[in-house]
Amino acid sequence: MLPVIKISSGICHSSEPFPVLLRSLAMTHFPRRRYLFSQRAYEHRVLEEAAEILEQRYVRGEAFTRTQNTADYLRCKLAGYEHEVFAVLLLDNQHRLIEFKELFRGTVDAANVYPREVVKEALHVNAAAVIFAHNHPSGDPEPSQADKRITERLKDALSLVDIRVLDHVVVGESCVSFAERGWI
Repeated sequence: MLPVIKISSGICHSSEPFPVLLRSLAMTHFPRRRYLFSQRAYEHRVLEEAAEILEQRYVRGEAFTRTQNTADYLRCKLAGYEHEVFAVLLLDNQHRLIEFKELFRGTVDAANVYPREVVKEALHVNAAAVIFAHNHPSGDPEPSQADKRITERLKDALSLVDIRVLDHVVVGESCVSFAERGWI
């Protein structure tokens, strides 16, 4: 019998090793856990639970220092939307999560982003650094010219109040990191 650590919404997990079940969790450097489903679990429920598990790992715990872990976390948070959502990871000096905040919602191919609101949210929680993220409902994670322009505007606005921009991750079928491409 497996030792159950947590039970929520019919999904149980244990600390025993397992072959990959939730691919995005298994790709991280975290200890592997076994996930057992006590009832039929629809994909959206599994993804919601995965996002909650990742959230718990990062809340003032693990630092967002590895691009792959950041991408895994953001994929769980943003991949299911059918419209664009722009979000920000508000981080402390050690790049630990203070708060994940969805700031703007748009249409199937665009979301208006206002630098003033981003700065206001970052100052409100006393963030030292941020990581931007948004999804592309089409599945193509390639950043547009508009994505690059707004990232520069946000970087400029946040630099005035000494808040570092560490990355901007675009989530589609895969993820694209501005930092990995040398754009930040």
